[in-house]
Amino acid sequence: MSRQLKLKIITPEKTVFEEMVDSVTIPTTEGEIGIFPDHIPLVSALASGDIVAKQKGEEIPMAVSGGFIEIHDNEVAILADFAEHLSEITEDAVEKAKARAAEISQMMQNASDVDFGHLESELERSLTRVKIADKWRGKKYRM
Repeated sequence: MSRQLKLKIITPEKTVFEEMVDSVTIPTTEGEIGIFPDHIPLVSALASGDIVAKQKGEEIPMAVSGGFIEIHDNEVAILADFAEHLSEITEDAVEKAKARAAEISQMMQNASDVDFGHLESELERSLTRVKIADKWRGKKYRM
């Protein structure tokens, strides 16, 4: 049997993904990294983008924004502010995300008493959904 990694992606709301995978590509603040079995221990901050797990030759893409990653003993734990499987990002969700991004941008320009940290993270989440949905449109992946 080939070696695998246990990949677990958790957000404050739920466990998004928990399976054994052959490899995973993750966006970090230092650049994109590929993780294979027997990777050295690592802790890093996540960047917005797509996590792509590979399992039996199939790609499993997920959108992610903010958080941290820890790699230790063939286990990859991702604690994300936001994570979502690509199959959950419907055309309707993309349109809502675009509308919300435009609304947030307008609020940030017109308001003097705004929680910019909260709006910025919400904007990042909306833009990540749109970017990842566009990137994977028409590509084959596991649902």
